[in-house]
Amino acid sequence: MEPIEINAGSWYLRALRADERIDDRPALADGGITDPGYVARRTAEWAAESHFSWAVCVPTTAEMVAEIGVEPHADGTATVTGWARGGYDAALADGLESVRRFTAGALGLEPVDA
Repeated sequence: MEPIEINAGSWYLRALRADERIDDRPALADGGITDPGYVARRTAEWAAESHFSWAVCVPTTAEMVAEIGVEPHADGTATVTGWARGGYDAALADGLESVRRFTAGALGLEPVDA
C-alpha cells in the first residue's frame, strides 16, 4: 500500500521523509529515535502493510511534531501508538483521533491503544 495522507484539522499527517526536500530525522531524534534506517524501514512497512506510520505536521511548514503508528494484527485489531515533541500534545491527540477513524474505516481494523 502507498502511504496515505490524512487531514487532522489543524494538522496534516503524511509519511515519514528523509530526502532533499523534507528531513524528519532531526524531529525523530527529539523523540529519541536515532536509527539512520528508521525512515526507510517505515516506508518498507507501508509497502508490506505490516506497520503504518505518519508524521504529524504543521501545515504551513511541514515540520514534524509527532509520530503515530498502527500495527495490524491477524485478529482484526490494530495497535495505535504515538509520541509528540515537547509542547505538541494537542497535535498528537488530534492525529490519534483521525488515525483511529482511518484504521477502522479504511483498513477495516478495530483500533486499540497500546
